[in-house]
Amino acid sequence: MRKNRRLHPAWLVAAVAFVALVGAAGFRATPSVLLHPLHEEFGWPLATISAAVSVNLLLYGLTAPFAAALMDRFGIRRVVSVALLLVAAGSGLTVFMTASWQLLLCWGVLVGLGTGSMALAFVATVTGRWFVRRRGLVTGVLTAGGAAGQLVFLPLIAVLVRDHGWRTAALVVAGAALAVVPLVVWLLREHPADLDLPAYGATEVVAAPTPTGGAASRALGALATAARTRPFWLLAAGFAICGATTNGLVGTHFVPAAHDHGMPETTAAGLLALVGLFDIVGTIASGWLTDRVDSRLLLGAYYALRGASLLLLPSLFAGTAKPSMLVFIIFYGLDWVATVPPTVALCREYFGTAGAVVFGWVFAAHQFGAAIAATGAGLVRDRLGDYAMAWYVAGALSIGAAGLSLLLRRRPGRPVPEAVLVAATAPRAWSFRG
Repeated sequence: MRKNRRLHPAWLVAAVAFVALVGAAGFRATPSVLLHPLHEEFGWPLATISAAVSVNLLLYGLTAPFAAALMDRFGIRRVVSVALLLVAAGSGLTVFMTASWQLLLCWGVLVGLGTGSMALAFVATVTGRWFVRRRGLVTGVLTAGGAAGQLVFLPLIAVLVRDHGWRTAALVVAGAALAVVPLVVWLLREHPADLDLPAYGATEVVAAPTPTGGAASRALGALATAARTRPFWLLAAGFAICGATTNGLVGTHFVPAAHDHGMPETTAAGLLALVGLFDIVGTIASGWLTDRVDSRLLLGAYYALRGASLLLLPSLFAGTAKPSMLVFIIFYGLDWVATVPPTVALCREYFGTAGAVVFGWVFAAHQFGAAIAATGAGLVRDRLGDYAMAWYVAGALSIGAAGLSLLLRRRPGRPVPEAVLVAATAPRAWSFRG
């Protein structure tokens, strides 16, 4: 085994995964800036359009555990390539739609299935195979890329919609998805054992496990086993609230809510882009902390702080971005998906080698919560004329999620999580210079 390699291939795999995740995030960004254009052109109620977003969010989550099992059986490269093709088809076909059910099919089903196959279970699969040392940090970086990409792309898509129409934006998304496919096929590796190498931070080459049974049976079997445990339900409930308060509510309805108060949609989209930028810092920091601090305490703090900020948000909306709103954007950005690295770590701690697939189901709960919030907030807006009640309910739920996280306990004799133990004790087999 050669130990003088300057760059472990795990870092190249992580880089390609990062590009794919950023791209997938950009594809998910489009619906939030299409709500008003579609409403104005077709006359569809906001609740109807939000329902398409809900289908997208729900399938995005439900696909994740099956995608993780499919990656184990057929390989990461094939699954991600097919997912990108689904996104391209779903986005491109929207330019021909004339009825709301077609929006449900394209942006709801096709894009939901495609982006779901590149969801956070993909992150758990990549980091679980390729990293032992720095696993929490890399999880944070990849998660930040996915979440930040969704928000950073918003201003570009909003400008395209404003200057060239929503159809141009949809076609640009389709072209971007197709452009990522060659990169994935060329550079995304499957397993370090295929190169006769250990994972980054490990000292021995571990053979890739031979898949047994179908992907569906593996995914459902992992769910059946995990569902008999208390930690699974606590993690799933907390993550459902996480999805409701991020993708479902803020990610989908912040722009139209700000527009209700006289703020231009491009300005509101720019604020969400700032959330994405600060999310990079917050999530990477969370990954670093996850390697060092009890994940249960981290989750409790993240959810409690998020709840407090959401309770204040209704009083911050105005026609312009005032300093108080900018403070909220910075704070919320730091907390946006900081919950992911500790949640991934806890799934691995409680469920071992099945952790990636179990996290897929926990993430499905995240998207179930997001789907409910996306439709529910649209209904609140249609019935009450504003979003205030939606923000208050979300704030209260977040504080409740903090309590759920603190109910998680390490069982007596439970070993220290592998990522922390190895990072503290294992000798360096590989180094990264440059």
